[in-house]
Amino acid sequence: MTVVSAEARVRSLAERLSVAGDAEIAALLSARGVSAHASWRDWFDAADALLSTDAVTSAVRSLPRDVLCDLTEGAGGERLGLTDADGRPYAPVLTAIPDGLTRTPTSAPVAASQNAAAHAAERAFTGMSAMAEVLLDGMRTPMPRVGGRLGANERRRLTHEGIVRDPDEADILVQAAETAGLIRADDRRWLVTPAGAEWTRAATPHRWEHLALGLREAIPDGIRPVSGASGWVDPELWPEAYPLAAGWPEEADRWRRMFELAGLIAADGEPAWARPLREGRDADPSALLALLPAEVDRVFLQNDLTAISPGTLSPPLDVRLRAMAVRESHAQASTYRFTEGSVSSALAAGETAESIREFLGGLSITGVPQPLAYLIDRTAGRHGLVRVSLEPETGRTIVSSPDHHLVATIAVDQSLRAVGLVADGALLRTRADWRAVFWALSDARYPVVAIDEAGETIVLDRNRVAPDAAPAEQRHRSLIERLRESEADDTDTAWLERELNAAVKGKSTLIVSVAMPDGSTRELTLEATGMGGGRLRGLDRGADVERTLPIRSITGVRPA
Repeated sequence: MTVVSAEARVRSLAERLSVAGDAEIAALLSARGVSAHASWRDWFDAADALLSTDAVTSAVRSLPRDVLCDLTEGAGGERLGLTDADGRPYAPVLTAIPDGLTRTPTSAPVAASQNAAAHAAERAFTGMSAMAEVLLDGMRTPMPRVGGRLGANERRRLTHEGIVRDPDEADILVQAAETAGLIRADDRRWLVTPAGAEWTRAATPHRWEHLALGLREAIPDGIRPVSGASGWVDPELWPEAYPLAAGWPEEADRWRRMFELAGLIAADGEPAWARPLREGRDADPSALLALLPAEVDRVFLQNDLTAISPGTLSPPLDVRLRAMAVRESHAQASTYRFTEGSVSSALAAGETAESIREFLGGLSITGVPQPLAYLIDRTAGRHGLVRVSLEPETGRTIVSSPDHHLVATIAVDQSLRAVGLVADGALLRTRADWRAVFWALSDARYPVVAIDEAGETIVLDRNRVAPDAAPAEQRHRSLIERLRESEADDTDTAWLERELNAAVKGKSTLIVSVAMPDGSTRELTLEATGMGGGRLRGLDRGADVERTLPIRSITGVRPA
């Protein structure tokens, strides 16, 4: 095997990086965990960092079993940062791979028994129901994120309310939602994504398909049948997929638990509905749906202002009903309660008395009881009595009402102290954002509406949805642009200057080849002392004199 020097590897990789596309570079930087704020000045810096011993060792440890075998066999083609252009792995890469590795054996999971499949279906149903609860709560109040996990108080709340069985299940549920793209980490909180908000309103078959396909799309290459292919290998093989990654067994267990949450793995094998997905085919939930509880599309509306669902209410109906009533139980036969506050919230979100009555009339088995109809009409009649608007001249928020006694009550309401309302005649003013003021008044059960400059009502959606995530290429855009700007037309000169700078910093002694005016080449042994103005300064060890050489005259250098 030809031995390639470290300097030659760095230069070769730098040249290949410079001609690679931005998307390929971004993918490499993301895979290597490179910070978007790396202080690299040029492609040589990038190559040097990527080929450092620690970086190579870390990269090799994160490789799947079959890729490690490809590298030891010199197969699999070029891998930027680990092999040369012909696919030959660099010596440090081979050094980091132990002997004795074998490829992933061929294996297929056994079919699950009927009882195990039924339990897996039930697990999928309860998991999706719990996930919907978490997402709906998360759209109103972002979920706390501590150390990459759900906050301890939130885990306890979910357990106490019976949404999950234990705190560990809460963590797996949130991780599965994040993996499927339904929520996204944002510093110290999780935000529901637009896809997650849509998911909460989807019917059960679509919910399951999105969750299952999202998990399949996100699985690591090591548990796919072929890198980049759709599907997965036998889950029994997952623990050995990354033999050099110290934390992989725990990660494999986490993936297994997420698949169990989605009903893709049963206690004793593979459910029928998981096989098409494992084999890379389209989802077919028919076998799963046959085992799920039947959903209902009607409820009983009662005189005590409650609604009782005789079974699991269809998710789209459940979500809309919960926009105007408070869900009091999480059982399959759920109970919802209408209050002035819940109806007022629905009106603030764009519903009208007519639309609420029409929806409930079509949903109810027993019609709309008179007490509920009265509550809707009374709340709608008062709705809009308090108005929140923005004063264009000052940018301040104004709270007004034709009922001056109500304004006076708001002014002394201690629950509104946080928004800093100050009386100004018949109005209240504050520097707080008008949206914050609106929701504070709504939470305090005031019949509030938001008004624009034309006096028209603004419909506000309290649900907080995460903005679209920036792709990896955008996250590293500034770094890649800086590296592109450093590109030189003459790579040889750029590399020479890099070598000379390194020699100056290290006070190294070099053998410098210099092109003389007569066309000959002379070699000088110099102790490099400085560079500037396109010249190299150094002590000539042979003549014991200080020399200054134009860099353009230097044709090559090597260590003395």
